[in-house]
Amino acid sequence: MLRLRLRRVGKKNSPAFRLIVTPRRTGPKTGRFLEILGFYNPRTHEKGIEKERVLYWMSKGAQPSNTVRNMLISEGVIEGRKVRVVHRKKKGKEEEKTAGIKVAESAESKPKAAPANEIATVSPAPPVA
Repeated sequence: MLRLRLRRVGKKNSPAFRLIVTPRRTGPKTGRFLEILGFYNPRTHEKGIEKERVLYWMSKGAQPSNTVRNMLISEGVIEGRKVRVVHRKKKGKEEEKTAGIKVAESAESKPKAAPANEIATVSPAPPVA
């Protein structure tokens, strides 16, 4: 199955995206895609979409990602209702700290080994002659 999705290009802290056609299981960063269908610059809100090619690929069975679907609806390429896009939440510094505390608490709940001074009470081996 094919997928219409955005691929990030551009410098660090200066994002720009290309609209590409790629196999569904292929990630956008692999560099393997079939065709570039347009671009999107979120800083200037500039968009360029080849409508005829998008419709061609969709007629061949390509499914747009949720973000691309919303973009195509707002540009008037396809009709329908927009889909709510939910982004994955990244762990912040506070969440990492609380995760570390939970790991430490679980380590404390394990049974502890005998203190080192109790292990040292075992008699040493006799000297070898």
